[in-house]
Amino acid sequence: MAEKLIVYTVVHQPRRLRLPAQPIPYGATPEDIARCLFDEPMNERYLRKVARWCYHPATEMFLRLVSEQDFRMSIGFSLSFLRQAREWDAALFEKLQTLVAHPNVELVCVEPYHSFLFYLDIDLFVRRMRWAQEELARLFGKRPVVTDTTEMFMSNDIYYALNRAGFEAAVLDGREWVMNWRETTHLYHYGGKPMKLLPRHYKLSDDVGYRFSNKAWEGWPLQAGQYAHWLREAMGEFVFLAWDYETFGEHHSRDTGIFEFMERLPAELRFRGMTPITPSRALQQFGDVVYDLPLPQVATTWAGSGGVEFFLGNSVQQAIFQLMHHAYNKARLTENPALVDLALWLMQSDNLHLIQWFGRIGQEAEVSAYFTPEEWWPLKPSGIVQEMQQVYRNFITALDAHL
Repeated sequence: MAEKLIVYTVVHQPRRLRLPAQPIPYGATPEDIARCLFDEPMNERYLRKVARWCYHPATEMFLRLVSEQDFRMSIGFSLSFLRQAREWDAALFEKLQTLVAHPNVELVCVEPYHSFLFYLDIDLFVRRMRWAQEELARLFGKRPVVTDTTEMFMSNDIYYALNRAGFEAAVLDGREWVMNWRETTHLYHYGGKPMKLLPRHYKLSDDVGYRFSNKAWEGWPLQAGQYAHWLREAMGEFVFLAWDYETFGEHHSRDTGIFEFMERLPAELRFRGMTPITPSRALQQFGDVVYDLPLPQVATTWAGSGGVEFFLGNSVQQAIFQLMHHAYNKARLTENPALVDLALWLMQSDNLHLIQWFGRIGQEAEVSAYFTPEEWWPLKPSGIVQEMQQVYRNFITALDAHL
């Protein structure tokens, strides 16, 4: 039975596009182009909304857990989120700095813009992950050695890229089609390389992340004691749980009991002889016995059912993905770092996530629609996807003046 628990939570907010697409005047500066591409008032509104219901109370909750109950956890931030928090909610950013500074908290490095850069330029992806590592060290005073990517994407080539970037370990989603007969409760690596892999126990994670407030779920209402029992009964060295930070107060509102559940969980874990540890501590404690995990050539992700089709499964997603390529390639031709940076922002996975619902029905489509800004819906579904594509076309054309 598992005696150790690893908890990881990730915080991200996208830089949302301005819809309808805004025409970009010929010769516009990178700053003017950015104002046409991105809806910063909308981004500020959503940041403040989620901060009220989730970020502030959840951060205060985790501070109590690590300070008063000796709980241990890890946390990752996209630099996209940190940019918004620093600009629009300085008090939140200070709280997060206080949380990360606690010795029971480990910082995890994620892809800085939550982008699909690894699909377009793997060499730049390596350099950007190193840059994100240093930026997080500068902002928080801790240099992360464990990494996430974007939406927990992992594949054969991404693994090699992260290993080259020098990380000690990376996380991945422990889906059956990736693990096969293997359990998620052990450390792994691939091809004999030194970088370890921490597989997320997606079923036990999703019991909290997705199912906690579902009254039709057979496990509802989930009690901390029952959950701690399930964790302890898992076979292996540890259970690795990973959640969106927004789980606490946004995906599950306060009145579902999610905060009380988390406040009670540490005591229930102690009662059953289970100890929370950080990812780095797991590497130290279990690093002598590491198993080989063959990684797929096509990536796995923790989104949806675990496959790339969540982001590239319909024709409009594929069209925008092509436009991402063209935008990035043309920006590279300008040799202007500010324009290349805008192209990197346009690679955010959210721009594919937010239209997963197009032409689909079911739970995954409902999740995608939930995240689509309410300000966009007056455009209607066809209008949303047309205007999103036009944003990319306008950017690509605007680069003419810089070549």
